[in-house]
Amino acid sequence: MRATLRWAHSDLRSHRGEALFLVLATAGIVASLLLATALFGYATNPWQRVFTQARGAHVWLHTDRAADTGRLAALDGVQSVAGPYPTASATVAVRGTRASVELRGTAERPDVGRPLLTAGHWLDAGDPDGVVLETRLARALLAQPGDTLTLPGTPRTLTVLGIADSPERRYRPGEQPGLVWAPPAAVPDPGGQVIGLRLTDPGETDYAVQRAVTVLGAGAIGQVSTWEQARAEAQGDNRLLGQVLGLFGLGALLAAGLAVHGAIGTRIRGHLRDISVLKAIGFTPGQVVRVFLLQHLAYALLGAVAAAALTQALGSRVPGRLGDAVGVWQGLPGHTVALFVVPACAVLFIGATTGLAAWRAGRVPPVPLPRPAGAQGGGLSGAARRVLGLRGFRVPAGARVRGRGARGSGVRGLGVQASDGAGAPGVDASPGVRALEVRVPPALVLGWHKAFARRPRSFATVARLTLPLLLIVVAMSAWTTIDRFHSSPEQIGLPTALTVRVDADADERGTRALLERDPGVAAAYPGVEVAALVPGQTATIALRGLGTRADPYPYALAEGRRAHGPDEAVAGQGLLDLLEVEVGDWVRMTVGDRPQILHIVGRSIEPENAGRVISTSLDTLRENDPRLEPALYQLRLRTGADPDEVAGRLTETGHGRLDVHAVSNPADGLSPLRGVVLGLVAVLALVGLIELLTAIGGTVRESERDLLALKAIGLSPRQITGIAVTATACTALAAVLLAAALGLPLAHWLIDAQGASSGIGAGIARSPSPVLLVVVGAGAVLGAAALAAVPSARAARRRLADTLSAVA
Repeated sequence: MRATLRWAHSDLRSHRGEALFLVLATAGIVASLLLATALFGYATNPWQRVFTQARGAHVWLHTDRAADTGRLAALDGVQSVAGPYPTASATVAVRGTRASVELRGTAERPDVGRPLLTAGHWLDAGDPDGVVLETRLARALLAQPGDTLTLPGTPRTLTVLGIADSPERRYRPGEQPGLVWAPPAAVPDPGGQVIGLRLTDPGETDYAVQRAVTVLGAGAIGQVSTWEQARAEAQGDNRLLGQVLGLFGLGALLAAGLAVHGAIGTRIRGHLRDISVLKAIGFTPGQVVRVFLLQHLAYALLGAVAAAALTQALGSRVPGRLGDAVGVWQGLPGHTVALFVVPACAVLFIGATTGLAAWRAGRVPPVPLPRPAGAQGGGLSGAARRVLGLRGFRVPAGARVRGRGARGSGVRGLGVQASDGAGAPGVDASPGVRALEVRVPPALVLGWHKAFARRPRSFATVARLTLPLLLIVVAMSAWTTIDRFHSSPEQIGLPTALTVRVDADADERGTRALLERDPGVAAAYPGVEVAALVPGQTATIALRGLGTRADPYPYALAEGRRAHGPDEAVAGQGLLDLLEVEVGDWVRMTVGDRPQILHIVGRSIEPENAGRVISTSLDTLRENDPRLEPALYQLRLRTGADPDEVAGRLTETGHGRLDVHAVSNPADGLSPLRGVVLGLVAVLALVGLIELLTAIGGTVRESERDLLALKAIGLSPRQITGIAVTATACTALAAVLLAAALGLPLAHWLIDAQGASSGIGAGIARSPSPVLLVVVGAGAVLGAAALAAVPSARAARRRLADTLSAVA
């Protein structure tokens, strides 16, 4: 045991840098996996906790006032009901901030869908104007208990008594109204009612919705929302961040395992004599394997423990969503188990890859076998000679040839060598013609040969170096795609920057003229958005009519064409998946008691409502309902216009009649992903550096036995150094080209697959600019050459006695 520890300590002293990089890479990988676990827990558990404690309803049905909702309690599969509660749409404002809300008349605190108070107290019968706000709505309004809310256009005011969490769909400005619980007296003129159904089997949600619509009638249903939609909205971007961290963490773990496997294999080839000596003095094959296994397990364990300790101690202090996620995750029941299981699995994986490579060390014979006389890779192939410029030229016999190689110079320098053509390989012998062989620097020829002569080993090295570079290309593509959301929102379904909602009695022509008079507004598109029942009556979707045929709305299309003719529409990926239809199909939906049949002629990129949106022109909807008037306007701003300034001017000009909101950008919630991508790139760069150092070490060791021959044929130390540098640079260049060729299509597929699964749709992925790819690739190749220069120069200047000892 003492001899084992001494040998391991000696090996550590000679490979300190490699050991440090391995520890740091393991720490980064385990930290990314722990953060991914925290984000998954943060995305799922808070909403699930609220839903469980509140006994949330699985289905919420918004109906008209005449609907007989009492019959829903008798449906099979319905465990209990919440309501019905009278509802009214309104706009509230506090300190200049406005929000669209749903006033829900509640006499007593509900038993199903029970709001969980986080501040203040519940409704008081003695305060008819007291209300309780949902948490996200209160956060958007910056409202606290005791604040007074105004209802623009009316003399009424409401007093905030409390703030509560709810498992229902969250407030989104301009898309989903906020929830306000109020006494029934505060809803004197309800526009409808809402009832919640808690089911015995949540998996039967679609069937329960279908039964409820059948009982009440399609014309009585205004909107249907389910617990699955609320959960997806609550998880939102946190789940995406967790998926990104988990994917890159697992990829980096695989790359690290392969790098360790390659490092041990290279070290075994460089220490065959030492291993043979260990066996000769009594080491068993198992003991030799344990030397390598325990050594690298110690490195991995040190990195994993450091990552777990730092995540536990400092993770909650990270600013932004990552810190919040770690703080919530640390309070969840499975936190302690995950804190031990994730690092343990990473260490075991690295240990498994280490064991496979160390097993080869146990098979080394006690007496070293003689090295083969010839190189395993053989000579240069004809293709390699043509790539390097080693080919024959035919010139007239009387022509003068310039260059140092014209007189038969040796391998030094760049030149040409002439012969009379007779017997010149590859050149037809003919009178009066000489054969010329163009020469390149010997370092380039021999370096290329050394990099790719041993093909199985060379390909394995290139593959191990390609994996971290490939993941870096994917990370760069993700960064570019996020930048595109901010720099070119019109290309990802956000051509407008502001949404303006108006009263039902607003004059269309006057409102549009008012909006377009603002110097920052380039165009105002009138529109309306209603909830429509899908075929089968299992869910509701958003039916939008935006723009007119004379002034169409500029949708971002991923396939198909724009909707120009009557009854033509474009749809989001979420709607196509929900209805199981494709571009070119006709779909039927129900708006109230009116059927609407539309022909889908294109697929648009829809970042709203999980892509469950079908859009047509306002003229098309008016053909079915001539009384339809615009309820909103989408504003496209001029280049350089500030949305906040334009919104402020319009609010002031409208004298309280305009509800102006900025269009939400999905990339706003992905800002933490930038820091995540940078951290992952750093971890992957460490893994690539480990593999690069391993390749350099193997190249330098293999060069030692060729040193005597190279010096014997007249190569200088500088040229010998150039051979190793060229071999390393060629290996890095091959890995860079392969990573770019495989990484760009893989990044497109992954990003588009995520877009399709989220309902936005494929077609949002963008590749990094060619300039950036060239800069990163050139930096990797030049960095590899620079790292190889120092050890190669040191080996090229070794004494002949040391070289003979190494070769022996």
